[in-house]
Amino acid sequence: MRGLVSPKGEQFGYVIGDTLYTMDDEPTGRLRGEFIVNMAGDPIWRLVGDGVYSLNGMETIGYLTSERSENYNY
Repeated sequence: MRGLVSPKGEQFGYVIGDTLYTMDDEPTGRLRGEFIVNMAGDPIWRLVGDGVYSLNGMETIGYLTSERSENYNY
């Protein structure tokens, strides 16, 4: 699992496999190459490394965190 965090550091989604979920556990998109697409397959954001940007690259949406275990036994 990878978190999707805003530039201010607030998590607003997460990725499991290639599916993007809201914090309410609802699937909202998928990772497809250099894009995040909505569930209909339309590009909504651009991926550059771990950065998530608007399609025109003028706005930073957020960042994907590094991979984390889904096992929460601390």
